[in-house]
Amino acid sequence: MPSKRRLRWAFVPVGIAAALVLAGCTPTELNGYLPGFVEEGTPATNRTELVSGLWVNSWIVLLAVGVVTWGLMGWAAIAYRRRKGQTGLPVQLRYNMPIEIFYTIVPLILVVGFFAFTARDQAIIETQYEDPDVSITAIGKQWAWDFQYNGENDDNSDAVWSMGVQAEPDARGDYDQAALPTLYLPVNQTVKIDLEARDVIHSFWIIDFLYKKDMYIGKDNEWSFTPTREGTYAGKCAELCGEYHSAMLFNVEVVSEAEYEQYLDSLRDRGQTGDITDAYDRLQNLPGTGVSPDDETTPGGGPITENQG
Repeated sequence: MPSKRRLRWAFVPVGIAAALVLAGCTPTELNGYLPGFVEEGTPATNRTELVSGLWVNSWIVLLAVGVVTWGLMGWAAIAYRRRKGQTGLPVQLRYNMPIEIFYTIVPLILVVGFFAFTARDQAIIETQYEDPDVSITAIGKQWAWDFQYNGENDDNSDAVWSMGVQAEPDARGDYDQAALPTLYLPVNQTVKIDLEARDVIHSFWIIDFLYKKDMYIGKDNEWSFTPTREGTYAGKCAELCGEYHSAMLFNVEVVSEAEYEQYLDSLRDRGQTGDITDAYDRLQNLPGTGVSPDDETTPGGGPITENQG
């Protein structure tokens, strides 16, 4: 029988081989092929790696448990198979106390462990910035999005906003990305988004950020994070909210601070200032409403146009 020293040394080359294999993996592969990662390694936000780490490590543990379980099942099927010439039933055991204790303790440890790590990471992700660099209100409505970039005045008179209309597919079912509501965020700046709903339950989901939060009537949610990589990201409603739920799309542009301020200035130049949350703009475009965008006006008095998103 091999000594414990020999067994320990046997694991050394296995560990070295595993380290070499993992060192050759790209960030996308190391994070389980989840969205939000690119080859150069910068995640989409400061929370993205936390979410992917919980996901990937959970799968590693589960696969390890699965391999052991499948191996034991295969070993039992082979070792205790009926041999040639055997008849009757094998020896029947009513219980095996050590194995039953093992089968009780191990799942309990797994459940407690998964809960502890999930609760730890969730507490970090759900920690809200008290004094963020950027404060935004995202408003979900059937079936589009409004984005208000909050100001510093108590009455939000210095806020600016954009109103969106739901996506309309062309004959091939494709959407014009330029016409979608767009949320602008400055890179490497702390962001806090207040999530509100005008009508029914919606869910604010930025896919590459690996997180989504529901939006309820009468109960506002919040989400704090720091975008860490410039780029364009897709967003959508992740809660079935009616007939045109699939058209409730938006884009996110993470840009430099200078570009972000330039965008806010463009909204001011168009007169899109003040607090829009008092205006009820649930259905404002043609699909499902019978109303054209040109038939309605914004709180500032101008017509609602699709490029205001």
